[in-house]
Amino acid sequence: MPDQHYRAAYPKLSSFYFFYFMLFGALIPYIGLYYQSLGFNAIQIGQLMAVFIGTKIVAPNVLGWWADRTGETIRWLRWTAFLTLLFSFGLVYYHSFIGLLLTVFGFSFFFHAALPLFESYTFKNLYGVKERYGLVRLWGSVGFIVAVLWVGWQIDVFAIQTFPWLLSLLALIIWLATFWVKEQGRSFKKESSASFFKVVQQPWVASLLVVSILIQFSHGTYYSFYSIFLSDYGYSKTLIAWLWAVGVIAEIAVFFWMVPLFQRYSVKFLLMFSLILTLLRWVMIPLVPESLILLVFAQTLHAASYGLFHAAAIYLIDHHFRGDNQSRGQAVYASASHGVGGALGMLIAGYAWHDGGAYLAFGISAVAIVFAMLIAQKWIESDQNEKISRTG
Repeated sequence: MPDQHYRAAYPKLSSFYFFYFMLFGALIPYIGLYYQSLGFNAIQIGQLMAVFIGTKIVAPNVLGWWADRTGETIRWLRWTAFLTLLFSFGLVYYHSFIGLLLTVFGFSFFFHAALPLFESYTFKNLYGVKERYGLVRLWGSVGFIVAVLWVGWQIDVFAIQTFPWLLSLLALIIWLATFWVKEQGRSFKKESSASFFKVVQQPWVASLLVVSILIQFSHGTYYSFYSIFLSDYGYSKTLIAWLWAVGVIAEIAVFFWMVPLFQRYSVKFLLMFSLILTLLRWVMIPLVPESLILLVFAQTLHAASYGLFHAAAIYLIDHHFRGDNQSRGQAVYASASHGVGGALGMLIAGYAWHDGGAYLAFGISAVAIVFAMLIAQKWIESDQNEKISRTG
């Protein structure tokens, strides 16, 4: 029965991930260049990026709590998508720092609230076959690549002023895609759920959240200034797009091979391996800007810095936040990692880039990973040091 439901749900789930991450893929690599074209400095760009990510601290928790309380996940998903579309028009209209700051706050609040709702909905549909999450989620990465290449070409041909209109178009498609999915109609076995706060207070859960904060903090410089960094060294928008795409292609490989990877290796090995490769990535990038081959290699490490870590973390979050805690579990993970970690990382990256350029900014990212490795080692030594195939 789970297989039959999975086959029916697969195209609906994967299509939403595809379009959602198309918008993310259109925004993250190029929004810094767009802000730069409006005359904003590195500190202002870092502040705008921090606001974009910072709303993820609150938004997923508010909507996750309300979705768990009302049992109407898809209804609130549609509202978040509609309000994302509404605020996207502000990106077209406003060009002042304050106007964009307020617009980005509203846009990102509802945009970030949508994903944890859909993650929870996805795992409900994958009941009994949760190990296939990677096969569904990889379509988000495909959408990211499509958007990166398409928008890079669009900007090269038609100038960066078209950029806000592309974001509004993608926001419209996401809203329409929410009408293909429906509230959960079939009843699954009700899982008992412990107190939400008792789960969060478990040492391994707290440690996982701290490590998630640090690894996303380390990505702040990459997400905010990587395209600017490459542009300053003379790389075209199209080549920049391909470098972003290389990273996401590597990420797709992890999602595709998620099942055999986690059946063969322990959580301890995979997470520590992902952190080691992430450290190598942040050390390499500022040292090899003139070597395209080495930059490509550094981008393949995105498979570890994002794909491998995220695949393990989100599976474990779903495993321990059961029943009535499911949406809030995904929300607290999103808030801690991409919210707290991402916002602080981008904010500090702006000041670091302004004062010391790529060396200082990526150096801070590398130090964050060292701390993450120390904390992860302690957490992984607990009874969670087992293969994911045994936890399902």
